[in-house]
Amino acid sequence: MPNDAPLFDAHFHIIDDAYPLVANQGYLPEAFTCDDYLERMEGRQLVGGAVVSGSFQGFDQGYLLAALRRLGEGFVGVTQLPAGVDDTTLEQLHQAGVRAVRFNLFRGGSEAVSRLDGFARRVHERLGWHVELYLDAQALEHLYPVLESLPAVCIDHLGLSLGGQRTLLRLVEQGVRVKASGFGRVDFDVAPVLQDLYAANPHSLMFGTDLPSTRAPRPYQESDMALVKEALSEDGARRVCCENALAFYRLAGLMVS
Repeated sequence: MPNDAPLFDAHFHIIDDAYPLVANQGYLPEAFTCDDYLERMEGRQLVGGAVVSGSFQGFDQGYLLAALRRLGEGFVGVTQLPAGVDDTTLEQLHQAGVRAVRFNLFRGGSEAVSRLDGFARRVHERLGWHVELYLDAQALEHLYPVLESLPAVCIDHLGLSLGGQRTLLRLVEQGVRVKASGFGRVDFDVAPVLQDLYAANPHSLMFGTDLPSTRAPRPYQESDMALVKEALSEDGARRVCCENALAFYRLAGLMVS
C-alpha cells in the first residue's frame, strides 16, 4: 500500500510503564508509548485505529484511557474486563471511546471463556460493543456453537493456525470479522489465506500492524501492508486497510475518499 492510502490500524498495543503491567508467563514488554507509535506511523495517512489491551495489562484501564485521550479522534479501545463489571464503569469506558471487550484465550490475562456468551451479549445489547478473541483457530470448532450465535465477533491475527482455517471460513461466511494482523505470528503463507477469507466475506478482514509485535517470532514490517494489496488488489486493500474497520467500529464519518 502506498503511504498516502488511508489506514485505520485495527490492531496495535500501547505499553506505558507509568501504568500497571503484569508479568505474563514471566514476560514483561518494553515500553511503546503513543509517541513511539505515532513516530512509527509517520508518513502514513492514519485516520484512526484500535488500541488493544494485552495480557500483560490485565484489567487496568488507566493506560487505555490515557492513550485514547492522547491519540484523539478516530481511535477506539479494545479492553479486557471481568464479566462482573458494573454498568456505570461500562458507560464511562464507552464515553472514553472503548468499543470492544477482548478475551485472550491464547495467553490469558482476561476473563475466562466460560463467561464469553453472557458477557458478549450484555455489552452488545447495552452499548453495541463486540468481542475480540485471541486464540488458536484450532479451538474454533469447540467454540463454534457459541460464536455463530453471538451478535458481533472478531478473531485476532488470522486465527494463528492453519489447522482451524476451515472453521474460521465458516464463521466469516456468517459475519465474523478477522484481524489481518500479526503476519509474523502465523504458521502459514498469508496471501492465500487472505484471499480465501476475502472471497468468503469481503467485509470481514481488517488490517492491523500489531505494533510493537510483542513476543512475535517476526515483528511487523512495512511489507505486511504491501502484501495485502498484492493478495487482494487495490480495491480489496482499500476495504481491508480502512473501510471495513471504520464500519465495524462505527466510525463511518471518518471515511476518506
